Parts: sequence; structure tokens; C-alpha cells
Amino acid sequence: MTGSSVLARPPAARTGRAPAPGRPDRRPAQRSRLRRRNVWIYAFLLPTFVLYGMYTLYPMLASYWYSLVEWNGFTSDQRFVGIANYRAVLADPMFWSAVRITLVFMLIVTPLRVLGAFLLAIVLNSPKLPFTAFFRTMYFLPVVTTTAIVGVVMRFVLDPASGPLSVVSQALGLGPVDLLGFSGTALVTAALIYVWKFFGITLIYWLAALQTVPRDLYEAARIDGANAVQTFRHITLPLLIPFLLIITVLTVEDCFHAFDLMQTMTAGGPFFSTEIIEIYIYRYAFAATIPQLGFASAAAVLFGLLVLVVVGIQLWLTMLARRSGARA
Repeated sequence: MTGSSVLARPPAARTGRAPAPGRPDRRPAQRSRLRRRNVWIYAFLLPTFVLYGMYTLYPMLASYWYSLVEWNGFTSDQRFVGIANYRAVLADPMFWSAVRITLVFMLIVTPLRVLGAFLLAIVLNSPKLPFTAFFRTMYFLPVVTTTAIVGVVMRFVLDPASGPLSVVSQALGLGPVDLLGFSGTALVTAALIYVWKFFGITLIYWLAALQTVPRDLYEAARIDGANAVQTFRHITLPLLIPFLLIITVLTVEDCFHAFDLMQTMTAGGPFFSTEIIEIYIYRYAFAATIPQLGFASAAAVLFGLLVLVVVGIQLWLTMLARRSGARA
């Protein structure tokens, strides 16, 4: 009798979700509103998906096919050559020169941005410093400026004939200054300008990281008699190590995208001393009299693999650092 009575109960009674007497069931209406809301969400996201697929996803996937063919980009004749383009790129000494210059550029930019922004963020994070909002805005202004415009302006500023820097140097009796005209100084100069251009992004990262440190710890340290150096060493620095690893990874990855600044300032010169991999690819794909899109696509694929290797090494070192920290 008991089992039959249980089986005879309606589903609403078994689940305990039956509407109260005299109240309509609102769940169908809620589900209907939810479906309408999701339709509008996807409708607004559709243009983004379409544009991303057309101008990012499709070119990226197409480059893998182009790297296997010989094609100048002007005709529909594409001759399949397999991995011949990859062999040609790997045999080209200029490609390895571009790899070396890219890595040197990264090694110059990354410490200056990460450590310099870290030290400045500590200063700007101090509640005793006046006009902190003004200083933060001034450091972030170059970030919102178009990179190509920055490159053109800096090329004018550093012009050895009529640039302001050279004019001031001549007025002081030091002679003209041509920092972008000599292979020994061009890469370092471009790297310093790149640091200045994107310094504000790394600064914002560090300021956000410093905001995560609880103020209670500083108050407790001050009550215990710890000075500023001890507080920084035993509280601030240990809590910011995970952020250091993340910010370093982001900065290194960002250093591989300096094409617009380098192209407008030096175009890879003088004597290919600032030709990073992106300019190397551009030279064969668009700047050559007869473009070699297959060759350039193979170089682009290898460049992507290089970025993955560098980021993978960083992530591996990050995992080792976390494991060693956990054991300690």
C-alpha cells in the first residue's frame, strides 16, 4: 500500500517543487526570458566572432597551408613544395640573425620593464606620496598613444640633422648624435623607447599586485617594530613572487610584438641590426619586389614555435619555483 501510494504521487509532489496553492508556476516564463537574453547575448557577440574568424583565425590557419606552397600572392598558381620552405628558412643565416636580435631585444626590455616598474610602483603605492594619480596618468599616457606615431615622432627627435636631440648636442659642442644610424646603438635605443612606450602597462600590473597585500600585515609589522626594509623583505616581496612570474611571462610575450615601432623607426636598419623576426617576415611577404608568401609563412610558423618554446620554458621555470617554494 505504501509503495503504491508513493508511485501514485505526482512528479511535482515527489520533487517538492510544486507551486504554492493559488500561485502560478513561473519557471516556464523564467526559462523563456533566459532564452531571449541568451539570444541577444549571442547576437551582440556574433560580429566579434565573425571578424575574429575572418581577420585572425583564418589568416593564422591559412599561413600553415601557405608555408607548404610556393606562391607570390599575385596569381592563383600555388605549387606544393612540402617542407622545402622550412628548409630554406632554416638555412638562411639572416633568419638566425633575426632570431638573435629578437632575443637580445627581449633580454633588454624585460628586466627594465619588470624591475623598473616594480620599483616605481612601490613608490607610487605609498599613501604619503602626493599627486600619485597624476604621476600614474603621466606614466600611462604613452601606452594609449599609437605605436606607429611614437615611432615616427622618435625618428624625428633622434634625426641627426635636424632632430631636437642633435640640435641640443651641437649647441653644447658635442657634435651631432645619430643613435639610430649606428648598428651598435640602434637596437638599444629602440629597446629603450619600447620600454618607455609600454612602461605604464607593467606599472599598472604591479600597482594592482600591491593592492592585494593586506594592510593588516603592514600594521602588525609596524607594531612589532619592523622597519621599511624588513617589511618589504618579509611581507611585500614574498607575497608578490607569484605576480612577478605572471608579469614576466606577459612582458616576454609582449616583446615579440614590436613590429610597428621598429618598422617606423628603423625598418630593420642600419645593416639589419634591428631586423627582428617580424620585420624579416614582412620583408619577404610584402616589401620584396616579388613576394615569397610561402617562404614568409614558413618563417612565421617557426616564429610562432619560438614564442611557444620561450613561454613554455617560462611556465616550466614557474612550476619549479612554485614547487621549491611549497617544499620550503
